Amino acid sequence: MSQVSHVGDLRAHHQAVHGTALPYGAVLFDMDGVVTQTASVHAAAWKQLFDEVLQDSRLEGRWGTEPFDEDADYRRYVDGRQREDGVAAFLASRGIEIPGGKSDDGPDEWSVQGLGARKNQLFLEAVHRNGITAYPGTIALLKRLRAGGIPVGLVTASRNSRAMLKAAGLEAEFDVIIDGQVAADKNLPGKPDPSMFLEAARQLGVPPQRAAVVEDAVAGVQAGRRGDFALVVGIDRTGNREQLELAGADTVLGDVSELDLGASHTDPWLMVYEGFDSAHEGHREALTALGNGYMATRGARPERGSDGVHYPGAYLAGVYNRAVGISHGRELEEEHLVNVPSWLPTDVRIGVGPWWSTGEMAVSDERSELDLKHGVLTRRATLTGLDGEQLTVVQRRLVSMHNPHVAALETILTARGFSGAVSIRAGIDASVVNSNVHNYASTQHLADTTFTETDSATVLCQTRTSQSRIGIALAVQTVIDEVSAVTPQDAGGGGQHWQRFDLHLIDGQPVTMVKTAAVVTSRDGAISSPGTAALDELSRNDGGFAALLRDHEAAWRRLWDRFSVTLDGDRQSQLIVNLHVFHLLQTISAHTAALDVGVPARGLHGEGYRGHVFWDEVFVFPVIGLRLPQVSGALLEYRWRRLDAARAAARAQGLDGALFPWQSGSDGREETPRQLYNARSARWMPDYSSCQRHVGLAVAYNAWQHFQATGDRDWLVARGAELIIEVTRMFASLANRDPSTDRYHITGVMGPDEYHDGYPGASGTGLRDNAYTNVLVSWLCDRAADVLNELTGHPGDDLADRLGLTVEEISRWSRLADRLAIPFHADGIVSQFDGYEDLLELDWPRYRAQYGNIGRLDLILEAENDTTNRYKLAKQADVLMLVYLLGPADVINQLHRLGYQITEQDLERTVQYYLCRTADGSTLSRVVHASVLSRVDETRAWSVFREALMADLDDTQGGTTREGIHLGAMSGTVDIVLRAFAGLRTEANALTFSPRLPAHLGKIKFQVQYRGHRIDVTLNAETLSIRLQPCSARPIHIGIRTGTGTGTGTSSGTGTLGTDTDTGGITGQHAQLAGGEEVTFSLTPRGPGMSGPRPSMTDTTQSRMGREFQ
Repeated sequence: MSQVSHVGDLRAHHQAVHGTALPYGAVLFDMDGVVTQTASVHAAAWKQLFDEVLQDSRLEGRWGTEPFDEDADYRRYVDGRQREDGVAAFLASRGIEIPGGKSDDGPDEWSVQGLGARKNQLFLEAVHRNGITAYPGTIALLKRLRAGGIPVGLVTASRNSRAMLKAAGLEAEFDVIIDGQVAADKNLPGKPDPSMFLEAARQLGVPPQRAAVVEDAVAGVQAGRRGDFALVVGIDRTGNREQLELAGADTVLGDVSELDLGASHTDPWLMVYEGFDSAHEGHREALTALGNGYMATRGARPERGSDGVHYPGAYLAGVYNRAVGISHGRELEEEHLVNVPSWLPTDVRIGVGPWWSTGEMAVSDERSELDLKHGVLTRRATLTGLDGEQLTVVQRRLVSMHNPHVAALETILTARGFSGAVSIRAGIDASVVNSNVHNYASTQHLADTTFTETDSATVLCQTRTSQSRIGIALAVQTVIDEVSAVTPQDAGGGGQHWQRFDLHLIDGQPVTMVKTAAVVTSRDGAISSPGTAALDELSRNDGGFAALLRDHEAAWRRLWDRFSVTLDGDRQSQLIVNLHVFHLLQTISAHTAALDVGVPARGLHGEGYRGHVFWDEVFVFPVIGLRLPQVSGALLEYRWRRLDAARAAARAQGLDGALFPWQSGSDGREETPRQLYNARSARWMPDYSSCQRHVGLAVAYNAWQHFQATGDRDWLVARGAELIIEVTRMFASLANRDPSTDRYHITGVMGPDEYHDGYPGASGTGLRDNAYTNVLVSWLCDRAADVLNELTGHPGDDLADRLGLTVEEISRWSRLADRLAIPFHADGIVSQFDGYEDLLELDWPRYRAQYGNIGRLDLILEAENDTTNRYKLAKQADVLMLVYLLGPADVINQLHRLGYQITEQDLERTVQYYLCRTADGSTLSRVVHASVLSRVDETRAWSVFREALMADLDDTQGGTTREGIHLGAMSGTVDIVLRAFAGLRTEANALTFSPRLPAHLGKIKFQVQYRGHRIDVTLNAETLSIRLQPCSARPIHIGIRTGTGTGTGTSSGTGTLGTDTDTGGITGQHAQLAGGEEVTFSLTPRGPGMSGPRPSMTDTTQSRMGREFQ
């Protein structure tokens, strides 16, 4: 055990060893709804009490008797308050006056005090019947805080707190308890007055400015804010986020398990983490990862290796390997995105004391900052040696956005109060395995690793993947200001290589070490060998860290010029949108255009989903394609290169065309596992998700959208047409005609829902007439015809000859577009699939009460020996995906094309029907719902949008963000701003808008690229301004959609406004603009429903040359 010189160091040492070092001197918890699962019991007791009171004959019918609402009234009048205050507040809301009574009134007294006693009696009876359960996430945090030496207090209005804690087994977990009885004894007013919290802080000896409050009640949050506490956390288990935020909560979470007390989100361009919390380290590593589209490195501490808490993973886009591993007793062969050798390892010690990596040094004042604007991760910490010597460490890290092969770590050491020996060791760790996801087999993917010291400062590591035989070279150069000795250290030959640098530091004088890494693989172009190329990359960097940083920041500035999305709203929403754009660009950047890669669903940030490519690209392409169309073209090239594999997959199932895999990796084969381990039941269960053939629809949709945005007919001839037509062929071969109805049916598929892979008793057989699939197939058949029309003449003739198209085949597509069957409920709701209406309703309240987070109902029900196939439920949006992709107008038009006369009101009822039957088990679900709701319910849309924003920041999916970000959801939230709030769509011959700006946003600004033009968009409640940057591209049409149908009118030409009849049948105003011109549309107040805004007929347009058009 190290010796330390003062109490603060003792505490810092204790925290470093036991896993929690946070920036607060104490944490104060409410009890009901935060520590114990008793809030619902309280609500039920209040309900029973007030139902009795409101029916009591002593009121003599003189008072309003609206019943007590267990949700709204509970939160508004009684939650968090002392019993007597709650009784008085609720009775006053109903205009009821009764005597106040005495503090010793019994439960039979007709007084405020007596009713409070009666409520307590009802509550205790319920507790006696059912017992008490504590929230697991809260218990875990309490244990980490106590292990880290951070005092904790309980502040509750309950007078039964000690009995409740004892029943929950938590009586020893709190250092101080201030409950309703203590408050009465000390004459402390209850919440929202801060006195009870202040008393707890006083007894703990911690000023409120250094303490955190965790509350679930509005009154409790108000108390924390009025008490000037450093952090006030709101816990929202009942959809109360906005009220808690308005009451003053700094952050609102769904459960205490999501609470990272070291996180600070006060600057829209900075992600700040103070101290250390073992439970959230993996989450922090994913969110602070750095990448450039070619490679990424998790934001792990350089001194720590993989140990169950830390995971310094590094990944290269498209580098996969197949290996066999053991998981839960089964041998599995799977392909993974490979965890490649880590260039990070850097360790420090003072004198001959312990190395930082051992956890035996006292660490204090630790702070990490991710600068989103510049792509730099900075870390600061103070280390204390055996004899009290203090060493400050400042580290800056970048993964170059300028040069995709290069990364660098700068470490600055400064002795404080001493001069003496300090050692640094810098290394490469090639002993890494893939072990980021506990449920996957831990696999070794690297083989034949060698290390070569090419000079005293440079080490070259060369290795290869064991099955895919991809050569990987990592060259690392370490340069330090002053070195007295360099000691090579081959750490046992276990795939690691170290160099030690022994320094003599002078008090107050900083010494800087720069570690520069270059990575090249055999997949890269224009190289002789990976090793030579990696060394060449290092030799080209002769300006040190400063030069790398300068070029890196310039590259990020250019990206932000194109991708920045500005929200005139709350600071946290802006921060998260910036964070999401940042991680999107670290996964998919301009460098991606040179690679053969797809869109990894979990980014390059971890090993979730094994690094595979799913359909998530449908949420990514709208953001990338309207800024960097060359990159979206390259991502479609990934699919095009695997067309032959998709054709072979279709033939193997007796189908025509191309069948793309649900999970794709290196070569386009189906990578979806056939089985899934359910930890709840400790059983393996079949995985039929490869039946999600709709992934091909996403590929074709993206191809068409890419053409719409670029107008690139050469690309359409060479790549896009083939993708669209081969997917059309596959679905056409799935369709069978019923002569009795002259309708076509598609069977054996799954929709995006994922919870229904068949009918009850027939799992894995697929579904009949999934509405999402059939409507999109109808739409796709129309687009295939549009492709051929676009390519009329020799391009189309060449295409038809190359693909063997016949007139009969094309005619069948047209017939399918007209006659595919779409199921409906009896009341006109669009059915998710044929037979959906016959399924059972799930008891949603029971499952939420029993399990809390029910996002994975498939696992929950399987553990109960049941199946999701029996119920009307969904993991994520299915039917509503149609509205997300096509917009309400085009969904209605496509259904009309199919002969179904659905109305806007029918579609709105369909939306509401599925919203309440979706478990939101995927981060993508809330993205879709927020987008769809923006056309139906603006207030709810904003609430769901905020939930979608929080998914990775707060790790709301049960701790999965540590395994990688959810890239589709991140991109999707940015897309909501563009395609939902601004209503942006790429039409056949125009860029159109249908704005629905939420009241929470004063203004939004962003830039897109459309058919060669860079376009600046500014939207507020009154106007939509469009400015084309100067260029020589052909003029384009800009329009405002005002309805779901088409309209008539006149257009006066370039720069004029009129009712559009020439740009895709847009009903509303439009302008034809050339480079350098701009237009401003005035927006009159919109009405309810899905049809869009109401632009004024007096809109004006003005070019940059000063012309004015009326």
